[in-house]
Amino acid sequence: MAKGYAALIKEATLLLDKFNADKQCVEEFTEDASKAMENLDALDRKFILDIISGCIEQKKLLDVVINVFYAQNGKCLLKADRNQLAIICYFSMFLIDDIGLLCFSKIVNSLDITKMHKFLSFFFNITNLSTWIQGEWSQIYDAAYVERNWIIPLLRWRPEIEILMAQLASRMSRGSQFKKATKKNTEPQEFSLTKPKARPLPAPEPIPLQEKHQPVPTSTYSAPKEKQVMEEVKQRNRQKAEQVLYEANTQQFKCANPQKSERTKSVMSQIVRSHDAQLKFDSLHTSGTPATHKPNNLPIRLNTTAILREGALYNRQVEEELRRMEQLVEGAGEPSSFLQWQKEMRERDLQEELAQVERRRLEGRISYEEAALARTRIMERNQKTALLKKEETAKLMQRYANKRLQEEKEMRDLVQQVADGHKNSKAAKVKLQEFKQRIVKEVSEQSRELLRQALEEAQAELSRKFEIIRQIRTIESVPLIRHKFVDETETAGHDLLGEMSLAELRERLAMLRDAEQREHQDRRGRILEDKKSREQLLLEQLDTIALHRTALGQAAARRQEERRARQELQQGVAEDERVVALQRRLEERQQERQRLKQREKNKAKISEQSATHALNSWNHRMQTMEEQHWANLERSLERQVQQEAPNTLSRRKYSRPRHQLIS
Repeated sequence: MAKGYAALIKEATLLLDKFNADKQCVEEFTEDASKAMENLDALDRKFILDIISGCIEQKKLLDVVINVFYAQNGKCLLKADRNQLAIICYFSMFLIDDIGLLCFSKIVNSLDITKMHKFLSFFFNITNLSTWIQGEWSQIYDAAYVERNWIIPLLRWRPEIEILMAQLASRMSRGSQFKKATKKNTEPQEFSLTKPKARPLPAPEPIPLQEKHQPVPTSTYSAPKEKQVMEEVKQRNRQKAEQVLYEANTQQFKCANPQKSERTKSVMSQIVRSHDAQLKFDSLHTSGTPATHKPNNLPIRLNTTAILREGALYNRQVEEELRRMEQLVEGAGEPSSFLQWQKEMRERDLQEELAQVERRRLEGRISYEEAALARTRIMERNQKTALLKKEETAKLMQRYANKRLQEEKEMRDLVQQVADGHKNSKAAKVKLQEFKQRIVKEVSEQSRELLRQALEEAQAELSRKFEIIRQIRTIESVPLIRHKFVDETETAGHDLLGEMSLAELRERLAMLRDAEQREHQDRRGRILEDKKSREQLLLEQLDTIALHRTALGQAAARRQEERRARQELQQGVAEDERVVALQRRLEERQQERQRLKQREKNKAKISEQSATHALNSWNHRMQTMEEQHWANLERSLERQVQQEAPNTLSRRKYSRPRHQLIS
């Protein structure tokens, strides 16, 4: 080592003094310490870091010894020496077998001899080791484990440690004799009146290093997750909108799509899926071997339940395949030829079934066209029926109007009779007013009686409260003995079974807390072991899942090729003779329906033209008749005026313009 053991132990002691278990983690502290000791040798740095990590991990065991040692010898020790003694105790318990007695002796001799002698004589005392130290350690770890790993090795090293303590004692005695021998009396010296030397400049004080800034813990502040969740939702919505827009731009309109309908496609795909489901067991009899390479990661993220379930499924499939191979080795037959024949027969059945589905589709279209023709005929018949219904409705409305007029007339008569009867209501109002006044008088008398009773009850309640206040003030005026002496070791004296004093109760509670803490630590250890085993099992299951998924991907590629072959088979279905005949029949029905629609349009156009012509002729005829009527009327008036008027003046009076006569 580049440095001595004393310097290394001192460096480790200073680092342990800086460690705070409540605020720092062991890994972070060791990393920071390693960065701070970059100028040291690699072996020295590793030596110090091993000592620090070991003392922190085994702090409970070391504190048991150090606390009692300070309780007995604390007056002659400093608190700064605590971690140094803890390091020596850690060497004695864990590293003395690895480094050897010679190296351990060098470490002890490099430190304060007096303190090391006291501590080693205290720690390696057979009475202390086999009694209370073993008992305290057994409360932390299992008793058998403590005795096997620490007590027996320490007792085995005890003779060599006694030799080391004897050497330390001899050095201590020689040191004390040397101090006594070299002691001299003080001799006075004459004053030196020479010119004193110039006072040297003081050495600059080292600049104190600023402690490393501790990062802000995550418990103090953490960014809200809502913003991140909203960003993810926006991104997903944008991707979905772009996908919908792309589909809308690429797909053609359904109204102009001459292909098969969605119902036909769904029926055909359902038939294909059913046949695929029946052929799924063929994958168990394939001769190919699954891929052996391990993928980097799974395509999706699985939780623990999904991993275990999928791993169990793949294990069961592997067991079935191994069982099939064993049966083949024992002499069982391979059903590959039968499966090939079965596959061919199913493909032929599938072709026939697809042809039948196509025929049914065409028959359905034909029936739809025939139904459209029938609906056209029914609409014509319904129009005639509607005209008859309109005439009947007009007659019913006329009868209903007459009935409503009769009812309104009867209602007016009834209102007149009621108005006549209201003239005698003035006397009834006077009688009602007198009755109300009598009721108000009776109610006021009853309310006065109730108020009197309430006043008496309030006075009685007030006097009762005054009496209670007087008693309370009397009790407060009596002096109280406020001093009470309690002996924590005495019981309350209730003569109950299991009655305890306060001190005994505290002791029992402390023991109960210790037992609960030990149980909690044991349970935590078991949980950690279970967690490690579960993680290992999940890793194995993930490897199995990745392997099987690779094999399933290859099988899916083969099924895709088979699906392409079936699509070619479906194209052959479209060339069937019966399908072609049905297609031709469907086209004939569609042409017939188009002819009917065209005929209906022509008929409507002709009827509209005839109605327009009839209306024009009727208007012309009415205009001619009106002109003849006014001309006849004018001529008759002129004749009448000529017969009755005696002179020309009267003739002028009645000879007005034609437009005035018309008005």
